[in-house]
Amino acid sequence: MSSNETGNILLCYPLHPDSCPRAHPLTVVKVTMYAFISLMILMTVFGNLLIIISISHFKQLQSPTHLIVQSLAVCDCLLGLLVMPYSMVRSVEGCWFLGDVICKVHSSLDITLCISSLIHLSLISIDRYWAICDPLKYKMRITNNTVIVCITFTWTFSFVYSFSVVFSGVNAVGLEALILQMSCFGGCGMFINKEWGLTCLILLFIIPGTIMSSLYIIIFNVVKKHAKVLSEKVSVTTTGVNIQSSAHRERKAAKTLALVMGVFFICWLPLSIAAAVDPFLNFVTPADVFEALVWLSYFNSTFNPLIYGFFYPCFQKAFKTLIFTYICGFSHSL
Repeated sequence: MSSNETGNILLCYPLHPDSCPRAHPLTVVKVTMYAFISLMILMTVFGNLLIIISISHFKQLQSPTHLIVQSLAVCDCLLGLLVMPYSMVRSVEGCWFLGDVICKVHSSLDITLCISSLIHLSLISIDRYWAICDPLKYKMRITNNTVIVCITFTWTFSFVYSFSVVFSGVNAVGLEALILQMSCFGGCGMFINKEWGLTCLILLFIIPGTIMSSLYIIIFNVVKKHAKVLSEKVSVTTTGVNIQSSAHRERKAAKTLALVMGVFFICWLPLSIAAAVDPFLNFVTPADVFEALVWLSYFNSTFNPLIYGFFYPCFQKAFKTLIFTYICGFSHSL
């Protein structure tokens, strides 16, 4: 590996006069980063594949709700396959080796899959709201056809929005001088002006966050009331054990919803705020900090299947059947 003779700085492209400087952490740091991120990618891909296969394989899981969950898993799985491996090399090496066009495709896919994932989470919250708060009308409102239309719109909007923004360069209007000053050969950064920084904050965080938090607060309160009513009936009925079990399931469902919301805010709030505020601060946020925040947002796609696998009994059984029967070779039925 060559180095810059004058400053002893490693370069992404040593023979190019405008090459970006290469990241120069210790070898042990690089190995640790590659190992940790690779594990994260494997968990993201494998966990979401389990959800996709489970819903496709078991008829018990084939419902409008689980169609949304399956589409979300496809989105998160594609993020792990098509985006995260290349982001890993860029983050660890500090270089982009695939050219400007592939950089734009990568950025577009990144935004597409992130927006799609967030809209899917919002759709799930709307589905759960109608199922729990208005169960009598739920089956009329939420059908397979309705869900397919919503999923199709989600993917189409996410794809068209992301690719049109990145390839048109509208996100960087007014920043041409700054980009010319800061850009270098071998980099793959995305500059966002003030207008699009606020747009991303509203689109990626405020709208889905408001929808999810509002509906889940309502659901949480309804579930608590149901659990309280069920608990009060234990002493005056002969089926106290069943009612206690129902109350326990209601409380567990409420805790799961709180966990979904907590993971969402932890993963997305820092990046959303940084992307919106940084243009107003003349882009003072270090690139390494932004890379870390991007990976934190990726964690949402890693945690989604873990939440379903550990907190939803139907998926627990499906996962065990798939793993023991088809991977380990043991007989284990759903």
